[in-house]
Amino acid sequence: MRVLVVDDEKRFAASLRAGLVAEGFAVDLAHDGTDGLWLARENAYDAIVLDLMLPGLNGYQVCATLRAERDWTPIVMLTAKDGEWDQVEGLDTGADDYLTKPFSFPVLVARLRAVARRGARERPATLEVGDIRLDPAARRVWRAGVEVELTAREFALLAFLARRPGDVVSKRQILDGVWDVDFVGDPNIVEVYVGHLRNKVGREAIQTLRGAGYRLRNG
Repeated sequence: MRVLVVDDEKRFAASLRAGLVAEGFAVDLAHDGTDGLWLARENAYDAIVLDLMLPGLNGYQVCATLRAERDWTPIVMLTAKDGEWDQVEGLDTGADDYLTKPFSFPVLVARLRAVARRGARERPATLEVGDIRLDPAARRVWRAGVEVELTAREFALLAFLARRPGDVVSKRQILDGVWDVDFVGDPNIVEVYVGHLRNKVGREAIQTLRGAGYRLRNG
């Protein structure tokens, strides 16, 4: 398993490399974002450990650039910044996982192996189903090029359907995925929000299959 570690703390990076090599990894090092991006472009890696605060390009920029270039190599962000919005930005930029310093080395190894098992699957920054386009990071949606204003819950429901284009999704699946598995309210809330969405993105966009669930039309 070949890993790229991008961290400007040279002693820390060298120590991390030694530990990973002892675990059977092949490790390349970079100490700034520019070199890290170059190495990521030039070589095939199973995973990238990417520090957030880097000279040259920061971790957000490196991650966003790779994803914009359709490079889906799994990325674990490793940083001293532990604010929840830093984590949100890192994950929304395209990272697969996030660890804060100080961290448990065995946990890092386990997470690297986990993201490598999932592989470099395509994770597009935007979702497009027919003429509906969603940007999950910016929480924005367009229908036929015209932006549509949605509430947070409406957006979450539309994104849930958009990630399963053409699939029939049951009311229970929607409740578990858009609300949560412990939801104890009226399950008809799903029908209410589907109605809201239809009023905003078009009634024909969401199909009801009686007794089965809902489907976002793919075209």
